[in-house]
Amino acid sequence: MDFGDLKMYIGGKLVNSINKSTQKIICPADESEIANIAWANSQDAESALNAAVIGFKTWSALTLDERNKWMNKLRNAILKNEELLRMAIIYEMGKTYDASYEDIEALINSLEFYPKAMKDHFNEKNIDDRENTHTHLMVSSPVGVSVAYLAWNFPLLNIAFKIGPALASGCSIIIKPSELSPVSAYLLGKIIYDINFPSGVINILCGNPEEVATTLSKSTIPRLVTMIGSTNTGKKVISDSSSSIKKLSMELGGNAPFIVFDDADFDSALDLAIGIKFGNSGQICVAANRFFIHEKIYNSFLKTYIDRVKKLKLGFGKNEKVDMGPLISKDSRNRIMKLVKDAIDNGACLEEGGKIPKRFKKGYWYEPTVL
Repeated sequence: MDFGDLKMYIGGKLVNSINKSTQKIICPADESEIANIAWANSQDAESALNAAVIGFKTWSALTLDERNKWMNKLRNAILKNEELLRMAIIYEMGKTYDASYEDIEALINSLEFYPKAMKDHFNEKNIDDRENTHTHLMVSSPVGVSVAYLAWNFPLLNIAFKIGPALASGCSIIIKPSELSPVSAYLLGKIIYDINFPSGVINILCGNPEEVATTLSKSTIPRLVTMIGSTNTGKKVISDSSSSIKKLSMELGGNAPFIVFDDADFDSALDLAIGIKFGNSGQICVAANRFFIHEKIYNSFLKTYIDRVKKLKLGFGKNEKVDMGPLISKDSRNRIMKLVKDAIDNGACLEEGGKIPKRFKKGYWYEPTVL
């Protein structure tokens, strides 16, 4: 599938990069080119910052009801373009078609939930003065320009976590999607443009992180920087953001054990263990890193788990009823292969999988694996 040439969305306009740079986006399922996107540089990042300043002044001056009308208009436009956005997600990162709905659902729910959640948030609240010498008020106001760096594994769900609260609270936002899965975000920018959303309130661009993200983080314009990604990247963003006092919100790398006691509901634990490890091809922020199974049920749990893993179906495409797609990139697959080899070299037993499936001639496929 070819999504064509896609432009950044900055200051209410669809724009090319200032230096006309573009980047080809490759489908991880078959390594085909699916889009050619405008590739931002530091000048584009500066343009987004300046646009967001203007957008904030306009947007923060609106009432919550007025903001809610625009958010609802965007929500309806997303629903009308649901199929296009779902196809973009499965082609840019290999997600199964059924799983792509979670991204859409999160986005439309976010645009509906946060205006309601903040309905009473902006009312001034009196705080008792025990000494009767002062008047104390708690006043809530939008923080200012926000910058959001997003992970590639849930392209629109991750946007949902940021755009809903930012818009409802009266903030403008600059969204930098991952360079591995920017297509759905750029298409969202086109949808926002088509409904004539107030300019500068939402800005979407992608480029080399060392250039674009560094420019955004080091700027004194953002009042809040938020990120979903690795711990190492988070440290870099925090360091770069120290050019001024900013609020920081980071969802960084996890290290999750999966523990099953002998009195647990066996079938429920098994279903969850399969879903949390192999859903989205294991590319989930809260995916289990290791399993601890009580010795009384260890053998039966392992046997049943392996039987279930053997039945997982790999494939790609809207009409394919599958459980797993490919990994996001060749580098990601190489990293997994090194981890598996290292584990085996250090005493782990390969119970299932551990190879590149032969039936896929192209793409970044890897068998469901149990060590």
